[in-house]
Amino acid sequence: MVTGTAAVVAAPAVLGAVGFTAGGVAAGSIAASVQSAVYGGYVASGSAFALAQSAGAAGIGAAGNAAIGGIGGGIGLLGKGIFVCLV
Repeated sequence: MVTGTAAVVAAPAVLGAVGFTAGGVAAGSIAASVQSAVYGGYVASGSAFALAQSAGAAGIGAAGNAAIGGIGGGIGLLGKGIFVCLV
């Protein structure tokens, strides 16, 4: 549960830190480098890059927070399971 909550709280900060901002992709950012190297002048609607940009520009809604929390929580449980098996 803690991992899922941390992921939800961190996601907006991480998006901003890599260059997905309210004003678009920040010049000189990691996001700008990826856009240039991977997508060139065309970013497909619905692609991971487009979704990240939408979340950076408009914020992450309830459905996005639920998805991030679920994935983060699942990763936390997976890690706990691996740790228990190793101990």
